Amino acid sequence: MRAEHTSAVEEALQRLHWAEPDIHAWVRVDADGARAAADQAPDGPLRGVPFGVKDIIDVARLPTECGSPLRRGRIAEADAWLVGRLRARGAVPLGKTVTTEFAYFQPGPTRNPRDLDHTPGGSSSGSAAAVAAKVVPLALGSQTAGSLTRPASFCGVAGYVAPVGAWPTTGFTGLSTTLDAPGLLAADVGFLATAVEAVDGTTADKPQHPRVLLWSGTELAGVDPAMLDALERTGRALADTGAETTDLGEHLGTPVLAEAHATVMAYEAAHALAPEAEHPQALSAHLNELLERGRNTSAAAYEAALAARDSARTRILELLYRADVILGPAAPGPAPHGLHSTGTPVLSRPWQLLGLPVVTVPGHRDPHGMPLGLQLIGHPDRADRLLGIARHTETLIRGLHGSTA
Repeated sequence: MRAEHTSAVEEALQRLHWAEPDIHAWVRVDADGARAAADQAPDGPLRGVPFGVKDIIDVARLPTECGSPLRRGRIAEADAWLVGRLRARGAVPLGKTVTTEFAYFQPGPTRNPRDLDHTPGGSSSGSAAAVAAKVVPLALGSQTAGSLTRPASFCGVAGYVAPVGAWPTTGFTGLSTTLDAPGLLAADVGFLATAVEAVDGTTADKPQHPRVLLWSGTELAGVDPAMLDALERTGRALADTGAETTDLGEHLGTPVLAEAHATVMAYEAAHALAPEAEHPQALSAHLNELLERGRNTSAAAYEAALAARDSARTRILELLYRADVILGPAAPGPAPHGLHSTGTPVLSRPWQLLGLPVVTVPGHRDPHGMPLGLQLIGHPDRADRLLGIARHTETLIRGLHGSTA
């Protein structure tokens, strides 16, 4: 019986042994703990499924080091809420995955399994890479700007960001109470939806004729032609199968929202990491710059950013009541070459400021074979529709590329 319960864990450990020398996705592997947990796992939809945990998220009796020497050796006393939910459904934490420093921009050692000379994105770098390398079928991440959506896109996996406030952040090392949201990464949207349902009971449910708003993001960034082609082809495939598609153009006010997001993130990070800021020599230049910007942001500027969010949120939620989802690029293009940067989160900033749920749908590639992910943004009260439409969209993308799996 023990072998039956632990076989998936043993297979994951073997795959990790093969992949880790190249991808550097893991901070710590708890092989003995995973074997014991698998042997005692309760019945549930995820029984025996091994998962990775981003190293800002607590797993009982393991360190949570946040990619920083300032947290080295800090042992978590209890599981984070999300870890506990997955354990209760039978899943097994395999270990901790690499995060950028305090889930901001300073890259860790992780490489992109699709091409080792390219960034995996961040800050959920190790979680995305571990899933892309097929070490684990599921991993935990988080998003404050584009920390989950972007690495999912760059590594060619599926990702789900929960609506802000829907999943507790208990046991997380946060950066911004207004923006932080837990999330999941999986190899495909189908298993992602299974995991989301296991966490909170949401069942994917696609309307017969989805109403999809197409958004190019070009008012925020120079979007790669291959990404724009992926968006156009996907929109056309959706329309051909009964969806009502409408081009949003550039009239959502996203530049204002992206700027407001950056203001809120800096201001709240300066407060959240105030103790760490007392040791600037132990922090990266990226993080020191963010904290200094936050300290120099006035309360009035912060309140103005929140007011801009509130005004836009009312408008966008009304839009998503009339429609079902917004479909757009998850990143401006494929993973950048090199490991010195994790890419830009600009195409996620507006939606994270508004606290909306997001699914990254994989399947497209650029002419060089690098993954291109699209993001579906939904209403926080309609995550079921979001997941259902995302699963349908993934199927259509596979059809476009002649794949059925």
